[in-house]
Amino acid sequence: MIEAIYIAPEDGSEQVCLDAADLVKGKGIVGDRYFGRIQAPGQSISFIEQEEIENYNRAHAQTIPLSATRRNIITKGIRLNDLVGKEFVIGDVRFIGIELCEPCETLGSQLANEAIDKKDVVKAFLHKGGLRAEVLNDGQIRIGMKFEGSE
Repeated sequence: MIEAIYIAPEDGSEQVCLDAADLVKGKGIVGDRYFGRIQAPGQSISFIEQEEIENYNRAHAQTIPLSATRRNIITKGIRLNDLVGKEFVIGDVRFIGIELCEPCETLGSQLANEAIDKKDVVKAFLHKGGLRAEVLNDGQIRIGMKFEGSE
């Protein structure tokens, strides 16, 4: 299920939480910094499991908010790693999982603090950083919508 939807209107800008988002095939989320700037498959939209953010906070005595990973869609109750190479549907929008959204040095730098350095942040989110996907048709998604299918 979708727990939260975020966009950043410009590079480096704060994440903005939305109740609903309009998606365009091959371009991503309307209003997001990457909309229409797709240069390779898997750059349309990113997902991360709320459970992995909560696990990180618990394991490392942190309190990062859901928006801190800068992923677009926060999910609950779905194993995103299992969707690599598979089509899935949310509402009337179809997606295909392209690759894991592995953590980068930028994420490490943004989340590092006196209790955890950037290298350990990256290590903590390795294979748990979410999913990069392609939007396969135009439509809208909203908080509370569930994932359907994974074929």
